Amino acid sequence: MIDIQQNLTDINQQIANINRNTPQTTQLLAVSKTKPASAVVAAYQAGQRKFGENYAQEGADKVQQLADYADIEWHFIGPIQSNKTKLIAENFNWVQSLDRNKIAKRLSEQRPKDMPNLNVCIQVNISNEANKSGLAANQVIDFAEHLTQYSNLTLRGIMAIPLNTDDKAELNKMFGQLHDLYQNLKNSYPAIDTLSMGMSNDMQTAIENGSTMVRIGTAIFGART
Repeated sequence: MIDIQQNLTDINQQIANINRNTPQTTQLLAVSKTKPASAVVAAYQAGQRKFGENYAQEGADKVQQLADYADIEWHFIGPIQSNKTKLIAENFNWVQSLDRNKIAKRLSEQRPKDMPNLNVCIQVNISNEANKSGLAANQVIDFAEHLTQYSNLTLRGIMAIPLNTDDKAELNKMFGQLHDLYQNLKNSYPAIDTLSMGMSNDMQTAIENGSTMVRIGTAIFGART
């Protein structure tokens, strides 16, 4: 039996312990993909408010099922197909996986006028893996400038999924590069406050390198189905 409340307590305590030695505060994004709405409710009742979804239709269904929980902040964190942008624009508060101008344009145009701006993060492929979404680090500054033309989007930061490795020196190098990129962007765009990096296996190293948001799924909700 998965104890979501206890799992959240444990993870939040781990984050707080690591943050004692860092200048930033790190928030927890609970990755609820493939989990039922009832699991989100259990996490909500334990105090969690930020949730991440990878699949547009599944995520939108949960948003609509849980519409009464008005203070949930929904983050879309998966690859974005052109035919799903309207669904994402109409249901989510954040998109963390933006890496194409075509998608940015569609999200801005399809954002309902009665909703606040869609908060976005640029996804960075810091390890330059061919099978991974995201821009190369040297493309991010130009793309950020391009995003300023979209009145219904607000650039909030960057997100990355670094190389899956146990080599802490390599992780430190990649996370350090991401932090430098984040600081460069922050100097130019006042709304930027989010460096989304770190998951269950590399959370500590990510926080030590300045992560302001970690994305945790299995350690909260159990193995994905």
